[in-house]
Amino acid sequence: MVTVLRDRREGGRLLAAKLRRFAGRPDVVVLGLPRGGIPVAHEVARALGTPLDAFVVRKLGVPGYEELAMGAIAAGGVRALDRATIEQLGIRREAVEAVLAREERELERRERLYRGARPAPAVRGRTVILVDDGLATGASMRAAIAALRAQEPAAIVVAAPVGAASTCEEMRRIADGCVCVVTPEPFYGVGAWYADFSQTTDAEVRELLDDAPRHSAPALSSA
Repeated sequence: MVTVLRDRREGGRLLAAKLRRFAGRPDVVVLGLPRGGIPVAHEVARALGTPLDAFVVRKLGVPGYEELAMGAIAAGGVRALDRATIEQLGIRREAVEAVLAREERELERRERLYRGARPAPAVRGRTVILVDDGLATGASMRAAIAALRAQEPAAIVVAAPVGAASTCEEMRRIADGCVCVVTPEPFYGVGAWYADFSQTTDAEVRELLDDAPRHSAPALSSA
């Protein structure tokens, strides 16, 4: 039986221990997926001594069954639709477009709220540790990876305290690495492995981001 994590902060501390090789490196940046990924990412960034920022991704829930993902969107206009799920469930194009429009508005709201006038983090040529509180279907993480690839980072490492084994394995194929502290089977869902899985608020996200260290991108050699 896998030990249940106390909360996201404990999950972040355990995750940081698995990421020690990145500690103190000036080319590394930690990006958390709001909202639940930010408390985890904050602990990781603090332990590694690396800057932290948010990378906003929104899951596209199936109408009427919002916990089931039919895709995700991310900053930069990235859309990652799960065509197989959409076709299997017979979801009409109009319904998909309505969900897209609603979630794009929410993504823009969160970008303004969390970042304000602060520019998006510079990731070109850097190693990005992309953190969430768990990996279930991986829809949000796939969208985040696709959006980040367009910004030409040196590497993307996906990291989460808990994840479905099959999803963590998929992340190792599509990213440059994946670290999951525990991969329980059967998985059930991310929240099943936290004693406290209460919702992270916008105010908590802003507080954690304001508390986190940041620095500009390192100078890159043109050679």
